[in-house]
Amino acid sequence: MYAIVDIETTGGFTPDNRIIEIAVVIHDGQSVTSQYQTLINPQRPIPGFITGLTGIDGAMLKEAPVFEEIADELFDFLQGKIFVAHNVNFDVNFVKDAFARVGMIYNPQLLCTVRLSRKIFPGYRSYSLGTLCGQLNISIAERHRAMGDAYATAVLFGQLIQADAQGIIAASLKNRKKEVALPPHISQEKFAQLPETPGVYYFHDLHGKVIYVGKAINIKSRFKSHFSGKAKIAMKTEIHDVSYELTGNEFLALLLETLEIKKHWPKYNRSLKTKATSWGLFSYEDQQGYPRFTISKNNGQQKPILTFTNHSDAWYYLLDLVKSHQLCPKLCGIQKTTEACFDFKEGSCLGACCGEESAESYSDRVEEMLGKIRLSGSTILIKETGREVEEEAALLFENGLLAAFGFIDRSTNLHRTEDILPMLQSVKPVLETTYLLRSYLEKGKKENIYYLSGLNGMSSKA
Repeated sequence: MYAIVDIETTGGFTPDNRIIEIAVVIHDGQSVTSQYQTLINPQRPIPGFITGLTGIDGAMLKEAPVFEEIADELFDFLQGKIFVAHNVNFDVNFVKDAFARVGMIYNPQLLCTVRLSRKIFPGYRSYSLGTLCGQLNISIAERHRAMGDAYATAVLFGQLIQADAQGIIAASLKNRKKEVALPPHISQEKFAQLPETPGVYYFHDLHGKVIYVGKAINIKSRFKSHFSGKAKIAMKTEIHDVSYELTGNEFLALLLETLEIKKHWPKYNRSLKTKATSWGLFSYEDQQGYPRFTISKNNGQQKPILTFTNHSDAWYYLLDLVKSHQLCPKLCGIQKTTEACFDFKEGSCLGACCGEESAESYSDRVEEMLGKIRLSGSTILIKETGREVEEEAALLFENGLLAAFGFIDRSTNLHRTEDILPMLQSVKPVLETTYLLRSYLEKGKKENIYYLSGLNGMSSKA
C-alpha cells in the first residue's frame, strides 16, 4: 500500500516552520482506496506570501487542531505504507519532524514521484508537479492545497505504475531495512515475545509505573515503530519493561487505551490529558433548503446535535459523517469554495453543492443519518472478534458511554442486559468512549450491533 502525501507549510524546511495542512491519499497499486485531510494550527503567524500561494490564512487555522491532537490518528493512517510524494524529502522531513516533537518516531520507506518520473517519463521540459501534470493531462482541482496536489500526485503515481515496464519502482524500494534500536533495558528476547495481534501495550519505568499507554492492531509492529531508525525519544531510556493486554479487535483496543490513559495518567501520553473544552456539532438550513453543519464552541445559546471535549474529535467525527453518508463537504463547512466541492468532481458527493441533488433528497439522507445518531444514546451491546476462535468480545454501552466489557463464549446467545452484565467487567464511564462508539456505529458491521431496551428488556438487531 502507498500513502501519497502532500503538505502546505509556513515556509521552507527550517526549525521554525510548521505544517499548516496535510492530505494523504491511499493507493493500493491500482486505484485510490481512501483519503485523509486536515488543516493544522501551527501556533505561529502565517506569512503573507504563503497565504497568497495557498489561500490559507490565520483565521482559517485559528480553530484547527494542533499536530499533537491528530498525531496518533495520522500515524495509524500512515503506518505500514510506503510514503510517496512529489519531491519526497521535503514532505517526509516535515512529517518526521512533527512526529518527533510529540515523541513519535516515523521512518517509512520512500518513493519520490519526481525521481520516478524522470526515469519512467524521460524527456519532459519540466518535472514540477503543475507542469508535469499539464503535460500528462492530469487535472489539479486546487493547486497549492494539500488534497488537490495529493490527489493529482496519486493520479500521476498510477500512470507511473502502469508505464513501469522495467521495474523501476520495485528497484527503488530495495533499500536497506532499518534495524530496530530497542530501549537499552528491553532485551531482544522480550521483544520477540510481543504478540502480533490487537491490544493495548504499556511502557513501565524502573519502579513499574506506567509511563505510556498505546493501542495497536499489531502490538509488536507498533512497538518497533517507536524505536526504528536513529532518532531517539525522551522516554526511551526510561522504559524498563513492556506489558500488554490482548483485545482481539481494534475497537476494544481503542476503548481500553482511553480507559487506561484516564486511569494511569502516563507522563508520555498527551492526547487525552488536555483541558476539556465543550465543542458542538450544529445544524441549520440554508436559504435553498439544504441542511448545513458546522462545528463551534458550545456557548449554550443553541443546543448542539452532539458535544465533544475538543475541536479535533468533532472535526474527525464530521469527516466520518461526510464519508459514510456521502454528505457534501462544502455544506458541512469542510471545503470552502464558490463552485462545486472537490468531492463532487471526484464522484463521492451527489451534488447538493451545485443543485445536482435536490434539497428534498439531501434532507432525507441527513435525517436518516440523524436517526442513527439518536440511537447512539440507547443501551447497546456490540459483539466483536475475541482473542481466541471460540470466544467473542462483548461491549455494553449505556447512554452512549462504555459501561462494561468482557469475553464470552461464541455460542452464548444472551441479549438481555440483566443476563449479560454479570458476565462482564464494569468500568468507570469515560466521556471519550462515546466518540468512539459514534464512529463505530457509522462504520461498524450491523450484525455485530444490538439495541437493548435496558434492564429486563429484549434486544433487536441494528
